[in-house]
Amino acid sequence: MEPVTILLPDKGTIGATLWQAADPRAVVLVHPATAVTQRYYEAFARYLHGLGMTVLTYDYRGTGRSRPADLRQCTVTMAEWIEDDNTAVTRWAAARFPGLPLLAVGHSVGGHAIALSSCSEALTAAVLVASHAGVTRTVRGAAERLRVWCVMRVLAPIMCAAFGYMPGRRIGLGEDLPRTVMLQWSRWTTLPGYFLDDPAMDAWRRMARVQLPVLVLGFADDPWANPDAMDILLRPLVNARVDRRHLVPRDAGLAAIGHMGFFRKQCADRVWPQVADWLLAQCARAPVRTGSEA
Repeated sequence: MEPVTILLPDKGTIGATLWQAADPRAVVLVHPATAVTQRYYEAFARYLHGLGMTVLTYDYRGTGRSRPADLRQCTVTMAEWIEDDNTAVTRWAAARFPGLPLLAVGHSVGGHAIALSSCSEALTAAVLVASHAGVTRTVRGAAERLRVWCVMRVLAPIMCAAFGYMPGRRIGLGEDLPRTVMLQWSRWTTLPGYFLDDPAMDAWRRMARVQLPVLVLGFADDPWANPDAMDILLRPLVNARVDRRHLVPRDAGLAAIGHMGFFRKQCADRVWPQVADWLLAQCARAPVRTGSEA
């Protein structure tokens, strides 16, 4: 396990961790969810590393090891996480490991980054875990829908104004977030198609460029990334080779998976092998990648 710092010229730094295999079969980038730090993905990274893959985890700017001393001064947006942070991490890995298959696993907004980033052309294949269009109206369950509405429409603007950032830890949202990330996220939840309806994102054109094999995982007990919300997100991936799977926790002998559970150790024996086997199968079909492709 090697701590790594990835530079974004004139935009700051990203704190990352490299799990380097002795004779790697592939390199896997793990793109985190909103308000989730790379520590959460450590068990999954160790699992892939044990199968002979080099793994890179990281924190978006403004979170975890990429958090500045004063979060109030951080003006990064969620759109910049999706494009700039993803691009920097992908280019760094492609340059350091030329010739190896480059894979990505994106959790929630991490899947958005894979679908939208201009650097995804350098990938061999990708996995989207619980990635969806975060539209409030699609949230399953009246109580959960109301809770999300209150956080996004009421608490977010009030707390960002009061603190200068979103104090997510205080309200059980996860990690604290830059004000600019939280407010853009909040605005997207009001749009019928989430960021697909934000003209500044140019999302339909960007996502149509993706021609990768993409494994999409959803879970029956996830109130956010439910089939309706996932349908909205996946609609523009018209040229990707999508393998979509809807997993029922009890079929895997698990009580629950939900939006966050896939990366917990409980899934190591019954669910993670599906993803690892799929990734390695894509590597076997992939042409040799050169260092110039990112």
